[in-house]
Amino acid sequence: MKKVVNVGIGGRSFTIDEDAYSRMDLYLQHFRSRLTCPQDQVGEVMNDIEGRIAELLVQETGYGQRVVSLDMVNKVASQLGMPDGSAEPNSSSGQSGASSSGQTYYAEPPGGRSAAPRKLYRDPDDKVFGGVCSGVAAFFNIDVSLVRIIMVVALLAGTVGFWAYIILWVVLPAALTPAQKCELRGIYPTAENMAKFSTTSTNGQNRQ
Repeated sequence: MKKVVNVGIGGRSFTIDEDAYSRMDLYLQHFRSRLTCPQDQVGEVMNDIEGRIAELLVQETGYGQRVVSLDMVNKVASQLGMPDGSAEPNSSSGQSGASSSGQTYYAEPPGGRSAAPRKLYRDPDDKVFGGVCSGVAAFFNIDVSLVRIIMVVALLAGTVGFWAYIILWVVLPAALTPAQKCELRGIYPTAENMAKFSTTSTNGQNRQ
């Protein structure tokens, strides 16, 4: 019978067996050791990655009292990888490695890191007003200037364009976290990809 512990990860509470806990702690140590950001940003980045880990563990366990297993933690570690895109230390090849229990984990998510569904958000990093146009441009991977021109034409053509913009501004959430910024652009929210985005510019920012 394995021992289990209750831990807080990314603001959520999980019940995790001791092997899985040791594996998670090892992954976070490896992750921290590969960070290249300034020291004063390390805490922010670690909070971001723990938040993403929590999201993935919720997907694995659901919202019940299911215990987090070593296999689940290995799967999460393989999906996220390292912040510099390299394999986790002690890997036996470019994409895989062995855990302390001898199991194998992978640094590349199935289907490749770019194989991710897109989700529409407002983009507060490139906004004029509410970030609606920049969000639509990032979602469809088109020039934001083109979207803004279309919106201006729609506004000049009548009130429909104005109300469409206002509705989107109210309905669409802002992409504030690195994971959300990845979803907006259709890239897999691995540690390497999330490291390209920072919450610094949008911390504490509400809808405007």
